[in-house]
Amino acid sequence: MFSEEQRNQVRDCVLNMARSDPRVTAGALTGSAAASREDEWSDVDVAFGIAEGHSVAAVLDDWTRELERELGVLHYWDLPSGSSIYRVFLLPTGMEIDIGVTPGQDFGARGPAFRKLFGTTGEPLPSTPPDAQHIVGLGWHHIFHARSSIERGKLWRAEYWIGQVREKTLTLACLRFGKDAYHGRGIDSLPDAVKVPLEGTLVCALEVGELRRCLRVATLCFISELDALDPELFGRLEPLLQKFGAS
Repeated sequence: MFSEEQRNQVRDCVLNMARSDPRVTAGALTGSAAASREDEWSDVDVAFGIAEGHSVAAVLDDWTRELERELGVLHYWDLPSGSSIYRVFLLPTGMEIDIGVTPGQDFGARGPAFRKLFGTTGEPLPSTPPDAQHIVGLGWHHIFHARSSIERGKLWRAEYWIGQVREKTLTLACLRFGKDAYHGRGIDSLPDAVKVPLEGTLVCALEVGELRRCLRVATLCFISELDALDPELFGRLEPLLQKFGAS
């Protein structure tokens, strides 16, 4: 496990590397540090704008080679998002570094967890929540696949789909209550009236009876969120969902 001092040293290393690169137009803290919510488990989250005429991927590759030399990176992977690339690094201490690079003309805040450190940024853009209708579609899809997996005797697959129904239900609840709906960030702050019933979706044994029970609970919780979101759509889908998931 890493210390706060080690994390600060790593963050300074990354910031100094970026400040000394003439291709960088601006830099910012993101994540928990930007929101003054750092704790002992927090990652290093930073983002940078890249000057016109330079490839964000090429900049990241150059930095990756330097970080491998300086910090002994164990592994990394990329998460593209629009014109940005977020590269996630794992260090030997278990520390995670998230570096986002974006073309300079697009660089700016995408939410509240953004604190400019240097350079010029564009106008803040509001973060876009997940599309509720898309989440609903995934939810009924997962209910049907959980049921078919149980009937086919594919118990591990059934457990997987039940978990996915739970995740989509929580996402809809986050949208309803104005919580962060991405990557489970807002679910702990949801009301107990939403969370407690979903405890019944946690599979305790890979047995057909237990999986049927969990799917029944998951379906009823999903239906409840659907009713709160769109009563008209609830009226169309509820009978079929009851038949496949809750019967």
